[in-house]
Amino acid sequence: MNGLLERFLRYVAVGTQADPARGVVPSTPGQMTLAKMLEKELAALGLEDVRCDEHAYVTGTLPASSSAGKDAPCIGLLAHLDTALDASGENVKARVIENYDGGDIPLAPGMTLSPAVFPVLERQKGNTLIVTDGSTLLGGDDKSGIAIIMTVLEHLTKHPELPHGPVKVAFAPDEEIAHGCALLDLDAFGADFAYTIDSMGMGSLEYETFNAAKAEVVVRGVSVHPGSSKDRMINAILLGMEFVDALPHSERPDRTEGYEGFFHVNNFKGAVGETTITMIIRDHDAEKFEARKALVRDLVDRLNAAHPSTDGPHFTLKITEQYRNMADKLKDHMHIVETAKQAISEAGITPVIEPVRGGTDGAQLSWRGLPTPNLFGGFYNAHGEYEFASLQDMEASVDVVLRILQAYGKP
Repeated sequence: MNGLLERFLRYVAVGTQADPARGVVPSTPGQMTLAKMLEKELAALGLEDVRCDEHAYVTGTLPASSSAGKDAPCIGLLAHLDTALDASGENVKARVIENYDGGDIPLAPGMTLSPAVFPVLERQKGNTLIVTDGSTLLGGDDKSGIAIIMTVLEHLTKHPELPHGPVKVAFAPDEEIAHGCALLDLDAFGADFAYTIDSMGMGSLEYETFNAAKAEVVVRGVSVHPGSSKDRMINAILLGMEFVDALPHSERPDRTEGYEGFFHVNNFKGAVGETTITMIIRDHDAEKFEARKALVRDLVDRLNAAHPSTDGPHFTLKITEQYRNMADKLKDHMHIVETAKQAISEAGITPVIEPVRGGTDGAQLSWRGLPTPNLFGGFYNAHGEYEFASLQDMEASVDVVLRILQAYGKP
């Protein structure tokens, strides 16, 4: 695919790691840098209504081809600008490995990308892989999606004979911190339905996500000099540990799979006087999700009862909704999923349909009224230093997206 690898390498070189502490959109200046790059590239491809707004939302329109049917729907293609918080996304030093031999790939000293640990590499023998130097993540999540969409658009502009309806494109910030395209004006965007290109492995098609919430527990203690603290000190760190230990041990991310939900403590910042615990709550089933939130509330109430205080409760809880299961909205628009499944099969790929054990912009978009399943982007081991992308799998995604657009664009 013309320019796909070059685009991808250009995009991953821009540091766009999100920052949830800043409270602005975009949360980091690198996202605006990439957004401005993409605005120029879309304009150079000849798209209409190209715009980058003050929040780093980049949008544009590729008009329907002259060969499209008059009732061809307007389809959106979306990817996100930011990268995850789990590993550094700055100064990414991508390395291209052509004709991968199927063996171990050395990264940083003491770090090896090995098929013994990551069996997905076994299918990549002979392919062109893009890896990191082991000090950062790669950023395939979701810069592979951006590169795929840009390559699709370029191909369509060079082949006007291909039938397709209007194509709307949007590149959005801060997906990794659950912003979820919240500021995308769907009426102005104008798509009938859309696809995000934000899943990982070859053939992946996702239309089920978790129901998701974030919980923050602030534990107030009493800090006293340890030499004179008998019957006076209340150590907020120990109280916080009591909270964490009371969560169901078998319902953590490392002990669940498939449709099993979980509680995940992802930050514990402690001092004797005050400790803050943040966690995420996930479940595909709406009733079980509500029960999980209720469990956390009940746990806080029980701990406050077990540790009474005349100065107010030791434990305070704030639960913030993040996104809902998009399957509940897509069930009435399954032609979008079926067309994608057919396109994947026609490309000679086995569709891989599994529930998303994470988030995607499509969840919020679907609940806001824009049905949006998720297609594969050809990257693997996301959110860490062992992340890599496969050029051939990215090319396959381009092929699938083109097939979907043409299927809906035929007269």
